[in-house]
Amino acid sequence: MSSNDPTRVEAFRIDVEEAGQLIADNMPQYGSISVPLAEATGQILRQKIIAERDQPPFDRATMDGIAVAATDLAGGTRAFKFDGIQAAGQPAKACNGPGHCLEVMTGAVMPTGTDTVVPVERINVADDVATLENGYEATPGQFIHGCASDHAQGDVLLEPGTHIDGAEMAILTAAGQANVEIARWPKIAIISTGDELVDVGEAIEDYQIRSSNDRALQASLERHGCKQSMRAWLPDDPDKLLQQVGTLHADNDVLVLSGGVSMGKYDYVPGILKELGVKLIFHKILQRPGLPMWFGISADNKPVFALPGNPVSTLVCFVRYVLPAIESAMGAMPPVRLQLPLADAIDFEPDLCWFLPVALKPGDDGIPCAEPRPTNTSGDFIGLRGTDGFVALPRAESHFPEGFRADFYPW
Repeated sequence: MSSNDPTRVEAFRIDVEEAGQLIADNMPQYGSISVPLAEATGQILRQKIIAERDQPPFDRATMDGIAVAATDLAGGTRAFKFDGIQAAGQPAKACNGPGHCLEVMTGAVMPTGTDTVVPVERINVADDVATLENGYEATPGQFIHGCASDHAQGDVLLEPGTHIDGAEMAILTAAGQANVEIARWPKIAIISTGDELVDVGEAIEDYQIRSSNDRALQASLERHGCKQSMRAWLPDDPDKLLQQVGTLHADNDVLVLSGGVSMGKYDYVPGILKELGVKLIFHKILQRPGLPMWFGISADNKPVFALPGNPVSTLVCFVRYVLPAIESAMGAMPPVRLQLPLADAIDFEPDLCWFLPVALKPGDDGIPCAEPRPTNTSGDFIGLRGTDGFVALPRAESHFPEGFRADFYPW
């Protein structure tokens, strides 16, 4: 995009919907790579998967028992002479004629000349003859998984944009996909700023705090399949920020900063990004927590997200804006956004969208509901313990009664 693109107008104190749209309008698109099937778990599929053959590829027995012809049953035959065993993984055998059967195992191909399975629990065996138990009536065609009844050869099994989890891995395997085209994750630098921050394992003073934002965001990325993120800590020093943010920008595709983005004397980040030629798209969103969030695009078309430093604000902004934007740019299908009812009434007076942490619990009707778990402040990340995500309560309201339905964002 050029610098005069209309989607790059600077905006201040905008609604959450406008912020999300501006981010989407300005994100670059990321390509794809081919990986062995074993490396595709948790990734985003970027190819259409076509059925290699019918599924199942043959009429398949679904019970242990005997395979017989329905015409024998219709003719009143109750006793069948064994002609052998049809085990799973063997080519189809054949019965010798009317009144004969084969012992059949679950998963085996149906023997030639048979079309019905009688469960082993419904027969008595003596002298190599299987006799149906008294009173048992078999239904023609029973206990058979018909050829191509799941899908036919050439059917589309998976669409691009699908997240690859357990079920998808089974489908890819059945389709014979030894290699899979998946979305390429961009290289992401997670940058925490602030002289007060100290990493784990280092000595800490009374006036300092542990640096947790970078690890929280990296953990979230890894949970979603990203293996190309790195963490960095930078001090509240304009010269060092300018130099090191510039280096990190050159070496990565996306920058995610936390801290130094508000209005204090030591909030150098917006000025540093401007000096580095990052075009401001918006600064500040009408929301709590996370009002000071900043977003821009560099001259190299790389997105830069500058998030507030308080841990709850950082994580909420990341889950609401950053992660969805990156996955969408990778071609992921839009997530299904659940609307959940509040388990309890709650009030919120400011004219802001409220991202309220919640814990899921079963409602009286069995439908999950969201139990409000407000934190003490946006720095109270301990208050997120036991929560499942947050709901977005709109600006238009101040009182939210029990049962009020709101969009739910899982951590």
